[in-house]
Amino acid sequence: MKQWFTLLNKEFLEMARNYKWIWMPIAFILLGVLDPLTTYYLPEIISSSGGLPEGAVFEMPEPSPQEVFIMSLGEYQLLGVLLIVLSFMGTISGERKSGVAQLILVKPVSYVAYITSKWAAALILIILSFFLGMLASWYYTGVLFEFLPFSSLMNAFGLYSLWLVLVLSFLILCSAAFIHPGAAAVTVLVTVFITTMIGGSFQHLMEWSPTQLFSYVSEKLISDQWSEHVWPASGLTVTMIILFLSLAIYIFKKKELAN
Repeated sequence: MKQWFTLLNKEFLEMARNYKWIWMPIAFILLGVLDPLTTYYLPEIISSSGGLPEGAVFEMPEPSPQEVFIMSLGEYQLLGVLLIVLSFMGTISGERKSGVAQLILVKPVSYVAYITSKWAAALILIILSFFLGMLASWYYTGVLFEFLPFSSLMNAFGLYSLWLVLVLSFLILCSAAFIHPGAAAVTVLVTVFITTMIGGSFQHLMEWSPTQLFSYVSEKLISDQWSEHVWPASGLTVTMIILFLSLAIYIFKKKELAN
């Protein structure tokens, strides 16, 4: 266990040297406040840009705070995933390519500790950043529109975090499988895009799919009722997370022993 915490501290130190502890939370906070601010000030933005004919009046129905909060959450569907992939695409493949992984594994370091410490360090940073982003969105939504119950924030944060953890776990798997970080990034982004599109098009056939977690969070915010499929989808997501990590350890070990 001491070895695992040593590796975890190494990851924390590396993220500090790359300023990830600073810019990633800031980026997630900006994503969180983007929709509340733009939605609230949209009429003023359009009027000041001169995009309306003289004498025309721009009117739009005011969205509910739930709708604004859901729009903020939707920013993490694409941009949040992109930030995660770009930040950690080389977490394993980069060290393999540079030879750092071989230097670490020369010592009596287990493959399980090596992979899981990297996953845990990235997980802590991502969850912290996502919570700060959601907290900022909740606050600005309340100030500009109406405050939602804090339980709504925690429900959205808790369930949607599973999706981000699943993306991270798949990224760890791809980073262990490919020696080039770019190949891992492209594989994850293309896979996430395709599965999200399929999940959105065939919701009635994929109720248990992790891609439906966003819609279940939205449903909870709007109707204050959980979908009957939310727990099977959550269970499948957790199972896939464990599977991806296990495959990452197996593939990484096989490749390192082959070398």
